[in-house]
Amino acid sequence: MSLVSQTPRPAVLGSIGLRALAVGALVAAATFPLRHQIAGALASASPHAPDMVLFQHLSLAVKAHLLAALAALVLGAVLMTVRKGRTFHRVAGWGWVVLVAVVAISSLFITGLNRGHWSLLHLLTGWTMIILPLAVIAARRHVVGRHRRMMMGLFYGGFAINLAFAFIPGRVLWSLVLG
Repeated sequence: MSLVSQTPRPAVLGSIGLRALAVGALVAAATFPLRHQIAGALASASPHAPDMVLFQHLSLAVKAHLLAALAALVLGAVLMTVRKGRTFHRVAGWGWVVLVAVVAISSLFITGLNRGHWSLLHLLTGWTMIILPLAVIAARRHVVGRHRRMMMGLFYGGFAINLAFAFIPGRVLWSLVLG
């Protein structure tokens, strides 16, 4: 064996980076046919403070979903940056789990996009309701790698990427702050 084959090569992108790149490529490919409509909507966007009149007219399920999702996004970002395993991480982690559960449960009552029926986005709800308790169990059993992968998957897949879909022109978040 040569020395070259035994030397490990440094990874340019970690597995999370590769997954994010793959998801980004899929989103770009899916939205490519709509690029002109999206560009027009973005050009006409006018950022403003949240429209509280519109917010007041939302259903309780949408309000709970929106507020819990935004809080989970912020808290999740904080949890990604702090040192793991400390008291703050554990306490804030339980808070994040509760927020994610509220987001998932409240989404079951949001069916307006599909005329009173669930949409394909509700598959994420089912996935979250399976993965969230499994990730907590992994943490309780000190299976740190599995816990990390599951929680990061929920954070990036369930919140960061889904946030992009929430800002599609015509949806609630778009109307609240850009429309």
